[in-house]
Amino acid sequence: MKFRCGIASFAAMIGLLVLPLRPALGQSAAIHILVSNGVKTVIDEIRPEWERAAGHPLALDYGTTAALKGRVERGEPFDLAVLTSDAISDLIKEGKVVAFSRSELARCGIGLGKRANAPKPDIFTVDALKQTLHNAESITFAEAGASRTYLDKIFAQFGMTDEMKAKTILTPSSVDSNKLVSESKAQYILTLVSEILPAPGVELVGPLPAEVQSYVSFAAGASTKAVHAGAEKALLRFLNSAAVAPVFKAKGLETR
Repeated sequence: MKFRCGIASFAAMIGLLVLPLRPALGQSAAIHILVSNGVKTVIDEIRPEWERAAGHPLALDYGTTAALKGRVERGEPFDLAVLTSDAISDLIKEGKVVAFSRSELARCGIGLGKRANAPKPDIFTVDALKQTLHNAESITFAEAGASRTYLDKIFAQFGMTDEMKAKTILTPSSVDSNKLVSESKAQYILTLVSEILPAPGVELVGPLPAEVQSYVSFAAGASTKAVHAGAEKALLRFLNSAAVAPVFKAKGLETR
């Protein structure tokens, strides 16, 4: 009898020692996801549900597509990328993203933003936009932003390349550009609508006129070296689900 009690006591003691270790042993490894600033607000909104869908915590890394793509090309490990469609295409060609994992998500047009409570300019026709840009004291956008190429084309189309170059303040990201506008250090920001809407102290004037509007598309894909294949599939499925489509719309993006 004493022997049995001794065994029971010993087992109970071991159980108490092991119990604190269980959460650590059962904790899931985080999935490293690279996310373009253009869809940051969407990902921030859906993060709790996205983590539940994956069954893993998420380590989200935001930045411009150009900067994040460069890090991947230099060999930085990641599990999933949500970048512009062009960048995902390039990474597939380079063997960094699994081709069949590619998932097209949404697109976003370019808009103009101003400081909150500042006068609202007219940009709703091509001529009005051209005049507003001509009258602007300064504008700002990210030097390597996804919309930069399109903006350069618009300025060239308007015959304003040199004029706009002289009044443009380039920044590392749309976050920095929005801050300049909110602090009255730049009059307007030109960037994706989805990057203007959430910016504190900045108000969206509106999207560019249809005649000169351009869209940046976003896609997602899994790394060829990812180690959580099942979780990444679940993440991609959730991004394309009916539950997420209204979130994209609310944040200024159009789903396909």
